[in-house]
Amino acid sequence: MSDEECIHHKSKQNKKIRQYIIAILIITFTILLIFLITWAILQPKKPHFLLQDATLFNFNISSPNLVSSNFQITLTSHNPNERIGLYYDNLNAYAVYQNQQITFFTAVPPVYQGHKGTNVWSPFLYGVDVPIAPYNGVTLRQDQTEGVTKLLIKIDGRVRWKVGAFTTGRYHIRIRCQAIINFGNRVSDGVFVSSGAVKYQLYKSCGVSV
Repeated sequence: MSDEECIHHKSKQNKKIRQYIIAILIITFTILLIFLITWAILQPKKPHFLLQDATLFNFNISSPNLVSSNFQITLTSHNPNERIGLYYDNLNAYAVYQNQQITFFTAVPPVYQGHKGTNVWSPFLYGVDVPIAPYNGVTLRQDQTEGVTKLLIKIDGRVRWKVGAFTTGRYHIRIRCQAIINFGNRVSDGVFVSSGAVKYQLYKSCGVSV
């Protein structure tokens, strides 16, 4: 093959490669455009979460700043979308006091939530001799003396959106629920259930960020 034929052959190859790249770019752009238009039409909404209640089995602080707790929460999740389903993946629930985690991570089983679907989760949250800052230990003792303790229930994980046969990648989802526990007046604010456990009705709407 002469040098002229070799150059001509390489030119044809380069032209085909450019055509393939352009075709791939056009197809990719078209798919993205269709998805964005569909997404805009559907107007996806974030899921809604409600902290219904908390059943307290144990909550105490030992010398000087170790917290042990054991309680169960009931959390309702609702998908407000009419045409979009949700996959919840790798969810972990835990409790926080004054910006410090006081329970271990509790895994929430992955679940698919259909259009306008509702799910109820009831994870147990617990921690044994979890260390907290000394100043938080003092504050928690004061809270118990006064009869009211404010906790923040957190659920972190991933969510995927399902539109027809298409499923998006995973997005971070963060759920934050305020729980105010009244230790001072258990008869009126809580209901004894078993073995000294007390169930508190909360009905607190949770903040959600995706």
